[in-house]
Amino acid sequence: MTQLPGLLDTEALRKDFPILDRQVHDGKKLVYLDNAATSQKPRQVLDALNEYYERYNANVHRGVHVLAEEATALYEGARDKVAEFINAPSRDEVIFTKNASESLNLVANMLGWADEPYRVDSDTEIVITEMEHHSNIVPWQLLAQRTGAKLKWFGLTDDGRLDLSNIDEVITEKTKIVSFVLVSNILGTQNPVEAIVRRAQQVGALVCIDASQAAPHMPLDVQALQADFVAFTGHKMCGPTGIGVLWGRQELLEDLPPFLGGGEMIETVSMHSSTYAPAPHKFEAGTPPVAQAVGLGAAIDYLNSIGMDKILAHEHALTEYAVKRLLEVPDLRIIGPTTAEERGAAISFTLGDIHPHDVGQVLDEQGIAVRVGHHCARPVCLRYGIPATTRASFYLYSTPAEIDALVDGLEHVRNFFG
Repeated sequence: MTQLPGLLDTEALRKDFPILDRQVHDGKKLVYLDNAATSQKPRQVLDALNEYYERYNANVHRGVHVLAEEATALYEGARDKVAEFINAPSRDEVIFTKNASESLNLVANMLGWADEPYRVDSDTEIVITEMEHHSNIVPWQLLAQRTGAKLKWFGLTDDGRLDLSNIDEVITEKTKIVSFVLVSNILGTQNPVEAIVRRAQQVGALVCIDASQAAPHMPLDVQALQADFVAFTGHKMCGPTGIGVLWGRQELLEDLPPFLGGGEMIETVSMHSSTYAPAPHKFEAGTPPVAQAVGLGAAIDYLNSIGMDKILAHEHALTEYAVKRLLEVPDLRIIGPTTAEERGAAISFTLGDIHPHDVGQVLDEQGIAVRVGHHCARPVCLRYGIPATTRASFYLYSTPAEIDALVDGLEHVRNFFG
């Protein structure tokens, strides 16, 4: 068995994840390498969800009976856990959404409806990057179409990094918002936050960071990032689906208008007008994802029990090993950085002329689960002139043996297609 420095005790950790014991396709052991799409859930999270529904299920905030009060305490307790996990200055800066996509849409719509000085209109510019997930492209395209604002973006270098050579021309005095991914879901690239934030601050632009591929894998400190908004999702970090987070600076949340209207987000309502509750409830209309928030809180407890620094070190060692092994495969081309430095634990690649969908199907027959396609980042594929990629992505329970299985599987793919 391959031994690497910095690895977690995966033999012990994997016992917490029931699904990793599964066999597929007539007894083949599951090798799960699709963690950038969604992570698996430990028993601790599954138990927390079951316990909530079995003992505490009720709507939150409005009720005075014991179940409502207990459910409210659990829901708001999850907010406290998130705030501590990301080092937010205030728990009231943590907004629960259903996923990171909704979080990013929330920001885009707030700015489209805002008053000055935050309003995006035909005299302003929006800046994104060519490596964004569609969730951080389409909301800004919609906002630009609706307001007449100009949409601009940073291009990519040949080695899968942002081309910031023209940063002063891309981010200008007209820029209202710069929104970019912290770690790319397709390239694995970890972006230079400091340089982008510094330029945005010089021109008075807001900064929004998509941390969906960062929050599960490394310590996340929103104060250190110096951004104005940070979005991420629960299901990629051992939590359930249906829960996302938007963190925003308190003064912005106080000034910006709500995105959704309904119950709980109001202060007073008449037939003529309404006033709104303070943040975060101002942005959480209707019945919130209570059970999912409880599950996310349990996932944060689980990750904290391991330590985000240790998870980062584990994945760095795995990624370094994976890059080395994959580059040994004939005709394999990594799309993105080919070192483990300043990159996350997702590696996309092509294999000769074999279509990635065919690669994925043959790997699946061997029990190896990877992702194939555009990965909701089609502009990246267009930039590098490829139809799609195969993506292998790792997490805290991934092992060197699974990387070896992937490499052996790719050799089988090559033989299968001659």
